[in-house]
Amino acid sequence: MPSATEVRLVAPAGAGRLDRFLADQLPDESRTRLAALVKSGAVTVDGARVRPSMRLAGGERILVLLPPPEPTSLEPEEIPLELLHVDADLVVVDKPAGMVVHPARGHRTGTMVHALLHHLPRLGQGGEACRPGIVHRLDKGTSGALVVARNDLALRRLQAAFSIHDVQREYLAVVYGEPRFLEGRIESSLGRHPRDRLRFTSVERGGRRAVTHWRRLSSAGGLCLLSCRLETGRTHQIRVHLLEQGHPVVGDPLYARGRRLPVAFAGWAERLEHQLLHARLLAFQHPIGGQQLAFDVPPPELFREFCDAVGLQVPES
Repeated sequence: MPSATEVRLVAPAGAGRLDRFLADQLPDESRTRLAALVKSGAVTVDGARVRPSMRLAGGERILVLLPPPEPTSLEPEEIPLELLHVDADLVVVDKPAGMVVHPARGHRTGTMVHALLHHLPRLGQGGEACRPGIVHRLDKGTSGALVVARNDLALRRLQAAFSIHDVQREYLAVVYGEPRFLEGRIESSLGRHPRDRLRFTSVERGGRRAVTHWRRLSSAGGLCLLSCRLETGRTHQIRVHLLEQGHPVVGDPLYARGRRLPVAFAGWAERLEHQLLHARLLAFQHPIGGQQLAFDVPPPELFREFCDAVGLQVPES
Protein backbone atom coordinates (compact mmCIF):
# COMPACT_ATOMS: atom_id res chain seq x y z
CA MET A 1 0.00 0.00 0.00
CA PRO A 2 1.61 3.32 -1.04
CA SER A 3 2.26 5.75 1.80
CA ALA A 4 1.41 9.43 2.03
CA THR A 5 3.74 11.93 0.37
CA GLU A 6 5.36 14.40 2.75
CA VAL A 7 5.59 18.03 1.63
CA ARG A 8 7.57 20.35 3.92
CA LEU A 9 7.20 24.11 3.60
CA VAL A 10 8.44 27.18 5.46
CA ALA A 11 6.10 30.16 5.46
CA PRO A 12 7.68 33.43 4.27
CA ALA A 13 6.94 36.72 5.99
CA GLY A 14 3.45 37.95 5.20
CA ALA A 15 2.26 34.59 3.87
CA GLY A 16 -1.27 35.29 5.11
CA ARG A 17 -3.93 32.61 5.55
CA LEU A 18 -2.77 29.02 5.65
CA ASP A 19 -5.31 27.71 3.12
CA ARG A 20 -4.38 30.35 0.54
CA PHE A 21 -0.67 29.80 1.08
CA LEU A 22 -1.12 26.06 0.55
CA ALA A 23 -3.17 26.67 -2.62
CA ASP A 24 -0.31 28.77 -4.02
CA GLN A 25 2.34 26.21 -3.09
CA LEU A 26 0.37 23.15 -4.22
CA PRO A 27 -1.37 24.33 -7.41
CA ASP A 28 -2.40 20.81 -8.47
CA GLU A 29 -4.53 20.40 -5.33
CA SER A 30 -7.94 22.02 -5.04
CA ARG A 31 -8.53 24.43 -2.16
CA THR A 32 -11.44 22.25 -1.01
CA ARG A 33 -9.18 19.21 -0.75
CA LEU A 34 -6.45 21.17 1.02
CA ALA A 35 -8.92 22.56 3.56
CA ALA A 36 -10.15 19.02 4.22
CA LEU A 37 -6.58 17.86 4.80
CA VAL A 38 -6.01 20.68 7.30
CA LYS A 39 -9.20 19.81 9.19
CA SER A 40 -8.28 16.11 9.27
CA GLY A 41 -4.88 16.82 10.82
CA ALA A 42 -2.92 15.88 7.70
CA VAL A 43 -1.48 19.42 7.75
CA THR A 44 0.39 20.61 10.83
CA VAL A 45 2.10 23.91 11.61
CA ASP A 46 5.10 23.64 13.91
CA GLY A 47 3.81 20.20 14.85
CA ALA A 48 0.33 21.35 15.89
CA ARG A 49 -3.09 20.88 14.31
CA VAL A 50 -4.58 24.14 13.08
CA ARG A 51 -7.50 25.60 11.17
CA PRO A 52 -7.47 26.46 7.45
CA SER A 53 -8.00 30.14 8.33
CA MET A 54 -4.87 30.37 10.50
CA ARG A 55 -2.78 33.43 9.65
CA LEU A 56 0.90 32.78 9.09
CA ALA A 57 3.36 35.33 10.45
CA GLY A 58 6.40 33.87 8.72
CA GLY A 59 8.92 31.23 9.66
CA GLU A 60 6.39 28.54 10.53
CA ARG A 61 7.29 24.99 9.50
CA ILE A 62 4.42 23.31 7.72
CA LEU A 63 4.10 19.58 7.11
CA VAL A 64 1.56 18.35 4.55
CA LEU A 65 0.78 14.63 4.29
CA LEU A 66 -0.73 14.08 0.87
CA PRO A 67 -2.59 10.75 0.74
CA PRO A 68 -1.70 8.42 -2.12
CA PRO A 69 -3.83 8.95 -5.24
CA GLU A 70 -6.76 6.66 -5.75
CA PRO A 71 -6.30 4.16 -8.60
CA THR A 72 -7.80 5.68 -11.70
CA SER A 73 -10.93 4.00 -13.04
CA LEU A 74 -11.07 6.14 -16.16
CA GLU A 75 -11.84 4.26 -19.33
CA PRO A 76 -9.96 5.10 -22.54
CA GLU A 77 -12.13 6.57 -25.28
CA GLU A 78 -11.30 6.51 -28.98
CA ILE A 79 -11.37 10.25 -29.59
CA PRO A 80 -9.14 11.95 -32.20
CA LEU A 81 -6.35 13.97 -30.63
CA GLU A 82 -3.31 15.64 -32.18
CA LEU A 83 -0.12 14.81 -30.28
CA LEU A 84 2.64 17.33 -30.97
CA HIS A 85 5.36 15.55 -29.00
CA VAL A 86 5.61 12.20 -27.20
CA ASP A 87 8.46 10.76 -25.17
CA ALA A 88 8.80 8.53 -22.12
CA ASP A 89 8.17 11.40 -19.70
CA LEU A 90 5.60 13.71 -21.26
CA VAL A 91 3.24 14.41 -24.12
CA VAL A 92 2.31 17.78 -25.64
CA VAL A 93 -1.21 17.99 -27.05
CA ASP A 94 -2.90 20.43 -29.42
CA LYS A 95 -6.20 20.58 -27.52
CA PRO A 96 -9.19 21.46 -29.70
CA ALA A 97 -11.69 24.12 -28.65
CA GLY A 98 -14.75 22.52 -27.08
CA MET A 99 -12.88 19.71 -25.31
CA VAL A 100 -12.72 19.61 -21.50
CA VAL A 101 -9.27 18.72 -20.17
CA HIS A 102 -10.24 16.29 -17.40
CA PRO A 103 -13.41 14.84 -15.86
CA ALA A 104 -15.40 17.19 -13.64
CA ARG A 105 -18.98 17.79 -12.67
CA GLY A 106 -21.05 17.71 -15.84
CA HIS A 107 -18.20 16.24 -17.91
CA ARG A 108 -17.67 12.63 -16.85
CA THR A 109 -16.75 11.36 -20.32
CA GLY A 110 -15.35 12.68 -23.58
CA THR A 111 -12.48 14.64 -22.02
CA MET A 112 -8.91 15.02 -23.18
CA VAL A 113 -7.80 12.62 -20.44
CA HIS A 114 -10.13 9.92 -21.79
CA ALA A 115 -8.71 10.48 -25.27
CA LEU A 116 -5.10 10.42 -24.04
CA LEU A 117 -5.62 7.12 -22.25
CA HIS A 118 -6.61 5.62 -25.59
CA HIS A 119 -3.49 6.91 -27.33
CA LEU A 120 -1.09 6.58 -24.36
CA PRO A 121 -2.21 4.23 -21.57
CA ARG A 122 0.55 5.38 -19.18
CA LEU A 123 0.15 8.79 -17.54
CA GLY A 124 1.48 10.21 -14.27
CA GLN A 125 -0.69 9.25 -11.31
CA GLY A 126 0.14 12.05 -8.85
CA GLY A 127 -2.69 14.30 -7.66
CA GLU A 128 -6.36 13.40 -8.07
CA ALA A 129 -7.36 10.15 -9.77
CA CYS A 130 -9.52 11.91 -12.36
CA ARG A 131 -6.58 14.09 -13.49
CA PRO A 132 -3.72 11.69 -14.28
CA GLY A 133 -0.65 13.57 -15.51
CA ILE A 134 -2.40 16.94 -15.62
CA VAL A 135 0.08 19.78 -15.04
CA HIS A 136 -2.01 22.75 -16.20
CA ARG A 137 -5.33 23.31 -17.93
CA LEU A 138 -6.96 25.19 -20.77
CA ASP A 139 -10.59 26.27 -20.58
CA LYS A 140 -13.05 24.16 -22.56
CA GLY A 141 -13.41 26.80 -25.27
CA THR A 142 -9.68 27.53 -25.55
CA SER A 143 -7.53 25.64 -28.04
CA GLY A 144 -3.80 25.06 -28.22
CA ALA A 145 -0.69 23.59 -26.66
CA LEU A 146 -0.86 21.73 -23.35
CA VAL A 147 1.70 19.44 -21.67
CA VAL A 148 0.79 16.26 -19.74
CA ALA A 149 3.23 14.20 -17.63
CA ARG A 150 3.66 10.46 -18.19
CA ASN A 151 5.27 9.63 -14.85
CA ASP A 152 5.23 11.02 -11.32
CA LEU A 153 8.73 12.53 -11.38
CA ALA A 154 7.98 14.47 -14.57
CA LEU A 155 4.65 15.56 -13.08
CA ARG A 156 6.22 16.96 -9.90
CA ARG A 157 8.99 18.78 -11.77
CA LEU A 158 6.62 20.29 -14.32
CA GLN A 159 4.27 21.40 -11.56
CA ALA A 160 7.20 23.08 -9.84
CA ALA A 161 8.20 24.86 -13.08
CA PHE A 162 4.66 26.19 -13.53
CA SER A 163 4.50 27.19 -9.87
CA ILE A 164 7.57 29.43 -10.16
CA HIS A 165 6.43 30.70 -13.58
CA ASP A 166 9.42 29.13 -15.36
CA VAL A 167 7.30 28.29 -18.41
CA GLN A 168 6.64 30.52 -21.41
CA ARG A 169 3.00 30.69 -22.53
CA GLU A 170 1.60 33.01 -25.19
CA TYR A 171 -1.95 33.17 -26.51
CA LEU A 172 -3.72 34.73 -29.47
CA ALA A 173 -6.99 36.50 -28.64
CA VAL A 174 -9.51 38.23 -30.88
CA VAL A 175 -11.17 41.00 -28.89
CA TYR A 176 -13.83 43.65 -29.27
CA GLY A 177 -12.58 47.18 -29.85
CA GLU A 178 -9.03 48.41 -30.20
CA PRO A 179 -6.75 49.05 -27.20
CA ARG A 180 -5.48 52.59 -26.97
CA PHE A 181 -1.83 51.53 -26.67
CA LEU A 182 0.30 49.08 -28.66
CA GLU A 183 1.13 46.96 -25.62
CA GLY A 184 0.58 46.83 -21.90
CA ARG A 185 0.70 44.95 -18.62
CA ILE A 186 -2.30 44.02 -16.46
CA GLU A 187 -1.93 43.04 -12.81
CA SER A 188 -4.69 42.29 -10.32
CA SER A 189 -5.80 39.73 -7.74
CA LEU A 190 -8.32 37.28 -9.17
CA GLY A 191 -11.06 35.59 -7.16
CA ARG A 192 -14.55 34.18 -7.57
CA HIS A 193 -17.23 36.63 -8.65
CA PRO A 194 -19.43 37.41 -5.62
CA ARG A 195 -22.69 36.86 -7.51
CA ASP A 196 -21.79 34.38 -10.27
CA ARG A 197 -19.75 31.38 -9.14
CA LEU A 198 -18.92 30.42 -12.72
CA ARG A 199 -17.04 33.68 -13.25
CA PHE A 200 -13.87 35.21 -11.85
CA THR A 201 -13.14 38.87 -11.27
CA SER A 202 -10.47 41.16 -9.85
CA VAL A 203 -10.88 41.55 -6.10
CA GLU A 204 -9.28 43.74 -3.44
CA ARG A 205 -8.87 40.95 -0.88
CA GLY A 206 -8.56 37.20 -0.94
CA GLY A 207 -7.61 36.75 -4.59
CA ARG A 208 -4.49 35.36 -6.25
CA ARG A 209 -1.96 37.58 -8.01
CA ALA A 210 -2.39 37.52 -11.78
CA VAL A 211 -0.22 39.24 -14.41
CA THR A 212 -0.87 39.37 -18.15
CA HIS A 213 1.31 41.07 -20.77
CA TRP A 214 -0.44 41.94 -24.02
CA ARG A 215 0.61 43.26 -27.40
CA ARG A 216 -1.51 44.47 -30.32
CA LEU A 217 -0.89 42.51 -33.52
CA SER A 218 -3.61 43.62 -35.93
CA SER A 219 -6.80 45.71 -36.00
CA ALA A 220 -9.73 45.80 -38.43
CA GLY A 221 -13.45 46.46 -38.44
CA GLY A 222 -13.76 47.31 -34.76
CA LEU A 223 -11.92 44.17 -33.66
CA CYS A 224 -8.34 43.47 -32.67
CA LEU A 225 -5.96 40.50 -32.55
CA LEU A 226 -3.76 40.46 -29.44
CA SER A 227 -0.81 38.41 -28.27
CA CYS A 228 -1.07 37.70 -24.54
CA ARG A 229 1.83 36.38 -22.48
CA LEU A 230 1.12 34.88 -19.10
CA GLU A 231 3.38 35.75 -16.19
CA THR A 232 1.01 33.82 -13.94
CA GLY A 233 -1.63 31.28 -14.90
CA ARG A 234 -4.89 31.77 -13.01
CA THR A 235 -8.28 30.41 -14.00
CA HIS A 236 -9.86 32.58 -16.74
CA GLN A 237 -6.98 35.06 -16.33
CA ILE A 238 -6.76 36.40 -19.88
CA ARG A 239 -10.52 36.46 -20.33
CA VAL A 240 -11.08 38.45 -17.13
CA HIS A 241 -8.18 40.84 -17.64
CA LEU A 242 -9.21 41.72 -21.19
CA LEU A 243 -12.85 42.17 -20.16
CA GLU A 244 -11.81 44.56 -17.40
CA GLN A 245 -9.81 46.56 -19.94
CA GLY A 246 -13.00 46.94 -21.97
CA HIS A 247 -11.98 44.40 -24.63
CA PRO A 248 -13.64 41.01 -23.98
CA VAL A 249 -12.68 38.05 -26.14
CA VAL A 250 -14.99 37.55 -29.13
CA GLY A 251 -17.26 34.54 -28.70
CA ASP A 252 -16.72 34.28 -24.93
CA PRO A 253 -19.96 32.86 -23.46
CA LEU A 254 -19.17 34.07 -19.92
CA TYR A 255 -17.38 37.39 -20.29
CA ALA A 256 -18.71 38.80 -23.57
CA ARG A 257 -22.42 38.50 -22.86
CA GLY A 258 -24.41 41.15 -24.67
CA ARG A 259 -21.57 42.12 -26.99
CA ARG A 260 -22.42 41.98 -30.68
CA LEU A 261 -20.14 41.66 -33.65
CA PRO A 262 -20.01 44.62 -36.06
CA VAL A 263 -22.93 44.47 -38.51
CA ALA A 264 -20.65 43.48 -41.39
CA PHE A 265 -19.66 40.28 -39.55
CA ALA A 266 -22.94 39.52 -37.75
CA GLY A 267 -23.36 36.30 -39.73
CA TRP A 268 -20.47 34.79 -37.77
CA ALA A 269 -22.32 34.97 -34.45
CA GLU A 270 -23.92 31.53 -34.85
CA ARG A 271 -20.65 29.89 -35.92
CA LEU A 272 -18.66 31.01 -32.88
CA GLU A 273 -19.47 28.49 -30.16
CA HIS A 274 -16.37 29.28 -28.10
CA GLN A 275 -14.10 32.22 -27.31
CA LEU A 276 -11.46 33.02 -29.92
CA LEU A 277 -8.56 32.32 -27.58
CA HIS A 278 -5.70 30.05 -28.61
CA ALA A 279 -2.63 28.87 -26.66
CA ARG A 280 -0.14 29.40 -29.45
CA LEU A 281 3.24 29.07 -27.74
CA LEU A 282 4.37 26.72 -24.96
CA ALA A 283 8.07 26.55 -24.04
CA PHE A 284 9.71 24.87 -21.06
CA GLN A 285 12.71 22.85 -19.94
CA HIS A 286 12.29 19.09 -20.20
CA PRO A 287 11.74 17.89 -16.62
CA ILE A 288 14.07 14.88 -16.97
CA GLY A 289 16.47 15.51 -19.85
CA GLY A 290 16.87 19.25 -19.27
CA GLN A 291 16.67 20.25 -22.94
CA GLN A 292 14.57 23.26 -23.93
CA LEU A 293 11.31 22.42 -25.71
CA ALA A 294 9.16 24.92 -27.59
CA PHE A 295 5.89 24.42 -29.46
CA ASP A 296 4.43 27.10 -31.72
CA VAL A 297 0.97 25.91 -32.70
CA PRO A 298 -1.08 27.66 -35.41
CA PRO A 299 -4.68 28.46 -34.43
CA PRO A 300 -7.49 26.16 -35.61
CA GLU A 301 -9.23 26.59 -38.93
CA LEU A 302 -12.28 28.45 -37.59
CA PHE A 303 -10.04 30.96 -35.80
CA ARG A 304 -8.06 31.63 -38.99
CA GLU A 305 -11.20 31.82 -41.16
CA PHE A 306 -12.72 34.43 -38.86
CA CYS A 307 -9.56 36.52 -38.86
CA ASP A 308 -9.35 36.34 -42.65
CA ALA A 309 -13.01 37.34 -42.98
CA VAL A 310 -12.67 40.44 -40.80
CA GLY A 311 -9.22 41.44 -42.03
CA LEU A 312 -7.07 40.53 -39.03
CA GLN A 313 -3.57 39.28 -39.88
CA VAL A 314 -2.55 36.14 -38.00
CA PRO A 315 1.25 35.95 -37.61
CA GLU A 316 3.09 32.99 -39.08
CA SER A 317 4.39 30.37 -36.66
